[in-house]
Amino acid sequence: MKTIVLYIAVITAGFIGLSSNAQTKTDSTEVYRVERRIENLNKEKETIKAEEREALKKEVEMIEDRLAKGEITLAEAETQKKEAARRRALNIENRISIVDSKIALLERNGLEGADGVGRIEINLGGDEDDDHQVFGVFYEKDEDRPVKYDRRTTSDLVIGIGFNNAIGDDQSLEDSDFKIAGSRFFELGVAWKTRVFKNSNWLRFKYGFSFQFNGLKPTDNRIYEENGDVTELVEFPLDLDKSKFRNDNLVFPIHFEFGPSKRIEKEDRIRYSTDNKLHFGIGGYGGLRLSSRMKYKFDDEDGDRVKEKVKGNFNANDFVYGLSSYVGWNGVALYAKYDLNDIFENDPNGLKNISLGVRFDID
Repeated sequence: MKTIVLYIAVITAGFIGLSSNAQTKTDSTEVYRVERRIENLNKEKETIKAEEREALKKEVEMIEDRLAKGEITLAEAETQKKEAARRRALNIENRISIVDSKIALLERNGLEGADGVGRIEINLGGDEDDDHQVFGVFYEKDEDRPVKYDRRTTSDLVIGIGFNNAIGDDQSLEDSDFKIAGSRFFELGVAWKTRVFKNSNWLRFKYGFSFQFNGLKPTDNRIYEENGDVTELVEFPLDLDKSKFRNDNLVFPIHFEFGPSKRIEKEDRIRYSTDNKLHFGIGGYGGLRLSSRMKYKFDDEDGDRVKEKVKGNFNANDFVYGLSSYVGWNGVALYAKYDLNDIFENDPNGLKNISLGVRFDID
């Protein structure tokens, strides 16, 4: 009994010490985070000045260009320059005032007062950098963090769906070995879009990764079979209810996207909107084949329904690359892609995958 009491006393003392150490660490962490936030906010003030001065420089250049073309008089140009300078000075004053208010809240109330919400933290040790814990859980609402003035990169969820087919050398879709309506593709991925030029959004660089699922339904009651190093379509001895071959790929698309956009300027941010604007993208992709499979259904000689699924290599090329393009309005586009690689190795027909469908870019 005495031993048990002793154990309890030791454990209790340990927890008290751990709690004390955790509280001390939390207090020091709080101070560290406040100092880091204030340091970042002070840097933001210099960024604000630089952004507004650069914007003023661009405005003045535009005014001088209009003056040189004779669109405005010298007096009008001077008036516009003064108005632009006054507006930019007020922007700097107002934006810095907002930042100073955030700093004052941090200095007076710490992170909790600045956020206006409570904080959840479980800190069981380890070094940390800003808001990242090595071990533990930390949540902090980021309402006090500054809005990024000019966000040049955005991200979208990409979904593509449509018709798929394959054509060989000196072959067209009219004499394709695959059903036009029955062969389909599906694509799912993530794309990032970065504005190429600092003060113009007519050209964007779009990149990311996608999973592509390319399905082919052979005509004339045939399935794919491997014959040594060659994969070929062979006629099935029984009547097929369904026959479908599919390649699954992981690819990394890269596109240059063109199109107009609307510049939206507010006191604390600049954004470029492509809503209700036509856009056009051209580029390509490269990646790896993940898997290949052949599925078919038929009734055997006893009348029983049989489903077969053969997953294998099928002598399919492991590396995938091709060209793709799209043209659309808002987040919907007509989408086409064409593989430059042959679907199968050692294929005398040089069969290549081709797709046409609809692409959705969801932000």
